[in-house]
Amino acid sequence: MAVPRRILVYGVTGSGKSTLARRIGSRLGLPYHSIDDLTWEPGWVPVPIEEQRRRIAALCAEETWVIDAAYGAWTDLALARAELVVGLDFPRWVSLSRLIRRTVVGLIRRTRICNDNVESLRILLSKDSPVLFHFQSFPRKRERMRRWQADPALPPVLLFRSPAAAERWLDIAHYSARDRRSSSEDR
Repeated sequence: MAVPRRILVYGVTGSGKSTLARRIGSRLGLPYHSIDDLTWEPGWVPVPIEEQRRRIAALCAEETWVIDAAYGAWTDLALARAELVVGLDFPRWVSLSRLIRRTVVGLIRRTRICNDNVESLRILLSKDSPVLFHFQSFPRKRERMRRWQADPALPPVLLFRSPAAAERWLDIAHYSARDRRSSSEDR
């Protein structure tokens, strides 16, 4: 099987989508794109849906990419072009503990994320809290990944039930891609 050139990493909030997508891009030599950078402006201003769709359509038209999400307003664009979906279907405790750790560390360090935004205690305690969103979206996102995996009309979906399983796959994908590059350079 050829190494996929367009990969969508999908999972619940806090599952590690961005970290894994960045690592996939680095290991396979594919450009990684943070979706939050395309959907949030400075000051946590959401990009209007029409503009999100325009930005994502342009990105997905490229020949190679790894993206770290698929928001409902434009999932169709990503799925139409993806060659592989990597689903992080981890137990709630894994993603929730990662989310809480990331949020607390970000609050303490004032870590800049997507377009220079910073998570704040105000956001953490608001109706837009990523922790609240995790609880609201967890069952829906898990069901969506499983539905995608069962749909033969969609690109292949690899569902990983643990971070260790995702790591093993990443090692195999890396070596497979490296071997393919080496054999094509030998020609």
